Amino acid sequence: MTAAITTDVVRELLSDPKIFAALPPDLDDDADLALDSLGLVWFLHQLELRYGLEIEPAEAFLAEFTSVRRITAYLNDHHLVDRP
Repeated sequence: MTAAITTDVVRELLSDPKIFAALPPDLDDDADLALDSLGLVWFLHQLELRYGLEIEPAEAFLAEFTSVRRITAYLNDHHLVDRP
């Protein structure tokens, strides 16, 4: 069964101190984020560990990862998660 990644999942992953040490819990889904390349690599690593979703860093352009909503949309448009 294929399941969609939710904004809550993306928020949880982005809340990792190695990505955003102080991601506000009330951050709007469309608020601009400045994800650097190391944060992107760690985000993708956590996504793979937790959800088995493999995305090569070169494939995930930083331009697509500018808000919680855009990250969620990218993941769902390109890489749905297979769950039992």
